[in-house]
Amino acid sequence: MTTHDGDGGGTDGVDWDARAAAFDEEPDHGLRDPEVRAAWAARLRAWLPRRAGDVLDLGCGTGSLSLLAAEQGHRITGVDRSPAMVALAREKLAGRDAAFLVGDAAAPPVGEERYDAVLVRHVLWTLPEPRRALRHWRDLLRPGGRLVLVEGVWGTVSPVGIPADALTALLAPMAGQVRVERLSGDRALWGRDVDDERYAVVAVPDRS
Repeated sequence: MTTHDGDGGGTDGVDWDARAAAFDEEPDHGLRDPEVRAAWAARLRAWLPRRAGDVLDLGCGTGSLSLLAAEQGHRITGVDRSPAMVALAREKLAGRDAAFLVGDAAAPPVGEERYDAVLVRHVLWTLPEPRRALRHWRDLLRPGGRLVLVEGVWGTVSPVGIPADALTALLAPMAGQVRVERLSGDRALWGRDVDDERYAVVAVPDRS
Protein backbone atom coordinates (compact mmCIF):
# COMPACT_ATOMS: atom_id res chain seq x y z
CA MET A 1 0.00 0.00 0.00
CA THR A 2 2.61 2.54 1.04
CA THR A 3 6.31 2.88 1.56
CA HIS A 4 6.01 4.44 4.97
CA ASP A 5 9.21 5.16 6.92
CA GLY A 6 8.70 4.27 10.56
CA ASP A 7 5.67 4.96 12.69
CA GLY A 8 6.09 8.64 13.29
CA GLY A 9 3.40 8.57 15.95
CA GLY A 10 0.56 8.10 13.51
CA THR A 11 -2.67 6.18 13.35
CA ASP A 12 -1.91 3.65 10.63
CA GLY A 13 -2.10 0.73 13.10
CA VAL A 14 1.04 -1.00 11.81
CA ASP A 15 3.38 -2.74 14.27
CA TRP A 16 6.62 -1.20 13.00
CA ASP A 17 8.73 -3.02 15.58
CA ALA A 18 7.56 -6.29 14.05
CA ARG A 19 8.30 -5.04 10.52
CA ALA A 20 11.70 -3.54 11.32
CA ALA A 21 13.82 -6.59 10.46
CA ALA A 22 12.40 -6.84 6.91
CA PHE A 23 11.84 -3.11 6.36
CA ASP A 24 14.94 -2.52 4.25
CA GLU A 25 13.96 -5.21 1.75
CA GLU A 26 11.78 -2.65 -0.07
CA PRO A 27 13.95 -0.91 -2.71
CA ASP A 28 13.17 2.63 -1.53
CA HIS A 29 13.56 1.70 2.16
CA GLY A 30 16.94 -0.04 2.31
CA LEU A 31 18.35 1.80 -0.73
CA ARG A 32 20.54 -1.24 -1.39
CA ASP A 33 20.27 -1.03 -5.17
CA PRO A 34 22.98 1.37 -6.43
CA GLU A 35 20.60 3.09 -8.87
CA VAL A 36 17.93 3.66 -6.21
CA ARG A 37 20.52 4.83 -3.71
CA ALA A 38 22.03 7.25 -6.22
CA ALA A 39 18.61 8.63 -7.12
CA TRP A 40 17.75 9.42 -3.48
CA ALA A 41 21.22 10.83 -2.85
CA ALA A 42 20.82 13.23 -5.78
CA ARG A 43 17.41 14.36 -4.58
CA LEU A 44 18.63 14.91 -1.02
CA ARG A 45 21.57 16.91 -2.30
CA ALA A 46 19.12 19.22 -4.07
CA TRP A 47 16.66 19.44 -1.16
CA LEU A 48 18.97 19.84 1.83
CA PRO A 49 21.18 22.89 2.46
CA ARG A 50 24.34 22.97 0.39
CA ARG A 51 26.50 23.65 3.41
CA ALA A 52 26.84 20.96 6.05
CA GLY A 53 24.27 21.51 8.78
CA ASP A 54 22.04 19.92 11.37
CA VAL A 55 19.26 17.73 9.94
CA LEU A 56 16.36 16.32 11.95
CA ASP A 57 15.00 13.14 10.30
CA LEU A 58 11.52 12.46 11.70
CA GLY A 59 9.99 9.01 11.31
CA CYS A 60 13.52 8.01 10.33
CA GLY A 61 12.82 4.28 10.16
CA THR A 62 16.06 2.32 9.78
CA GLY A 63 18.01 5.46 8.92
CA SER A 64 18.51 5.02 5.17
CA LEU A 65 17.92 8.69 4.35
CA SER A 66 19.83 9.71 7.46
CA LEU A 67 22.83 7.80 6.15
CA LEU A 68 22.69 9.54 2.78
CA ALA A 69 22.47 12.93 4.48
CA ALA A 70 25.38 12.03 6.77
CA GLU A 71 27.44 10.99 3.76
CA GLN A 72 26.82 14.49 2.37
CA GLY A 73 28.35 16.00 5.50
CA HIS A 74 25.27 16.77 7.59
CA ARG A 75 24.93 16.11 11.32
CA ILE A 76 21.90 13.92 11.92
CA THR A 77 19.31 13.57 14.64
CA GLY A 78 16.76 10.85 13.88
CA VAL A 79 13.49 10.20 15.70
CA ASP A 80 11.18 7.22 15.35
CA ARG A 81 8.50 5.75 17.59
CA SER A 82 9.73 2.21 16.97
CA PRO A 83 12.62 1.14 19.23
CA ALA A 84 13.49 -1.63 16.77
CA MET A 85 13.78 0.87 13.90
CA VAL A 86 15.90 3.18 16.04
CA ALA A 87 18.23 0.30 16.97
CA LEU A 88 18.76 -0.51 13.28
CA ALA A 89 19.36 3.16 12.45
CA ARG A 90 21.98 3.43 15.19
CA GLU A 91 23.72 0.37 13.80
CA LYS A 92 23.56 1.69 10.24
CA LEU A 93 25.14 5.04 11.19
CA ALA A 94 27.60 3.76 13.80
CA GLY A 95 30.70 5.95 13.88
CA ARG A 96 29.01 8.90 12.16
CA ASP A 97 27.89 12.24 13.59
CA ALA A 98 24.38 10.99 14.25
CA ALA A 99 22.06 10.41 17.19
CA PHE A 100 18.77 8.49 17.16
CA LEU A 101 15.95 8.89 19.66
CA VAL A 102 12.77 6.96 20.33
CA GLY A 103 9.87 9.40 20.21
CA ASP A 104 6.87 10.84 18.44
CA ALA A 105 7.60 12.54 15.11
CA ALA A 106 4.80 15.04 15.78
CA ALA A 107 6.50 16.18 18.99
CA PRO A 108 10.12 15.01 18.83
CA PRO A 109 12.05 14.89 22.11
CA VAL A 110 14.78 17.34 21.08
CA GLY A 111 14.29 20.07 23.69
CA GLU A 112 15.54 23.48 22.61
CA GLU A 113 17.67 22.20 19.73
CA ARG A 114 17.16 23.87 16.37
CA TYR A 115 17.96 22.57 12.90
CA ASP A 116 18.87 23.70 9.41
CA ALA A 117 16.46 21.18 7.90
CA VAL A 118 13.64 18.95 9.09
CA LEU A 119 13.32 15.89 6.82
CA VAL A 120 10.09 13.85 6.93
CA ARG A 121 9.25 11.04 4.53
CA HIS A 122 5.85 9.30 4.40
CA VAL A 123 4.87 10.32 7.93
CA LEU A 124 2.73 13.47 7.81
CA TRP A 125 -0.24 11.64 6.28
CA THR A 126 -0.45 9.35 9.33
CA LEU A 127 -0.65 12.14 11.89
CA PRO A 128 -4.03 13.05 13.42
CA GLU A 129 -3.20 16.79 13.44
CA PRO A 130 -0.90 17.50 10.49
CA ARG A 131 -1.32 21.28 10.69
CA ARG A 132 -0.14 21.31 14.29
CA ALA A 133 2.80 19.05 13.43
CA LEU A 134 3.87 21.36 10.60
CA ARG A 135 3.77 24.37 12.89
CA HIS A 136 5.87 22.54 15.46
CA TRP A 137 8.38 21.43 12.84
CA ARG A 138 8.65 25.02 11.57
CA ASP A 139 9.48 26.13 15.11
CA LEU A 140 12.34 23.61 15.22
CA LEU A 141 14.07 25.39 12.33
CA ARG A 142 16.81 27.95 12.55
CA PRO A 143 16.25 31.18 10.57
CA GLY A 144 16.39 30.27 6.91
CA GLY A 145 15.90 26.58 7.67
CA ARG A 146 13.74 24.36 5.52
CA LEU A 147 11.16 21.63 5.73
CA VAL A 148 11.70 18.71 3.34
CA LEU A 149 8.48 16.70 3.15
CA VAL A 150 8.20 13.59 0.96
CA GLU A 151 4.59 12.42 0.71
CA GLY A 152 2.05 10.92 -1.64
CA VAL A 153 -1.27 9.16 -2.14
CA TRP A 154 -1.08 5.37 -2.38
CA GLY A 155 -3.61 2.87 -3.67
CA THR A 156 -6.58 3.16 -6.00
CA VAL A 157 -9.47 1.31 -4.33
CA SER A 158 -9.00 2.86 -0.89
CA PRO A 159 -6.29 5.48 -1.39
CA VAL A 160 -4.40 6.79 1.63
CA GLY A 161 -2.05 9.71 1.92
CA ILE A 162 -2.12 13.44 1.43
CA PRO A 163 -2.30 15.10 -2.00
CA ALA A 164 0.28 17.75 -2.86
CA ASP A 165 -2.33 20.50 -3.09
CA ALA A 166 -3.61 19.65 0.39
CA LEU A 167 -0.11 19.80 1.84
CA THR A 168 0.70 23.11 0.20
CA ALA A 169 -2.57 24.48 1.58
CA LEU A 170 -1.51 23.42 5.08
CA LEU A 171 1.79 25.25 4.57
CA ALA A 172 0.20 28.42 3.17
CA PRO A 173 -0.28 30.18 6.55
CA MET A 174 3.49 29.92 7.12
CA ALA A 175 4.12 31.92 3.94
CA GLY A 176 7.71 31.77 2.77
CA GLN A 177 8.99 29.77 -0.20
CA VAL A 178 7.35 26.49 -1.20
CA ARG A 179 8.52 24.24 -4.03
CA VAL A 180 6.79 21.03 -5.15
CA GLU A 181 8.66 18.30 -7.02
CA ARG A 182 6.69 15.47 -8.61
CA LEU A 183 8.41 12.13 -8.03
CA SER A 184 6.08 9.53 -9.55
CA GLY A 185 7.83 9.56 -12.89
CA ASP A 186 11.29 8.94 -11.46
CA ARG A 187 11.45 5.14 -11.61
CA ALA A 188 14.90 5.06 -10.06
CA LEU A 189 13.59 6.38 -6.74
CA TRP A 190 11.20 3.47 -6.25
CA GLY A 191 12.99 0.65 -8.02
CA ARG A 192 9.93 0.17 -10.23
CA ASP A 193 7.28 2.08 -12.16
CA VAL A 194 4.59 3.69 -10.02
CA ASP A 195 1.32 5.23 -11.12
CA ASP A 196 0.17 6.92 -7.91
CA GLU A 197 0.94 10.41 -6.63
CA ARG A 198 4.38 10.84 -5.08
CA TYR A 199 6.06 14.17 -4.52
CA ALA A 200 8.33 16.27 -2.34
CA VAL A 201 7.73 19.71 -0.90
CA VAL A 202 10.65 21.91 0.09
CA ALA A 203 9.47 24.84 2.17
CA VAL A 204 11.41 27.71 3.74
CA PRO A 205 8.86 29.26 6.12
CA ASP A 206 8.75 32.97 6.80
CA ARG A 207 9.93 33.41 10.38
CA SER A 208 9.37 37.18 10.52
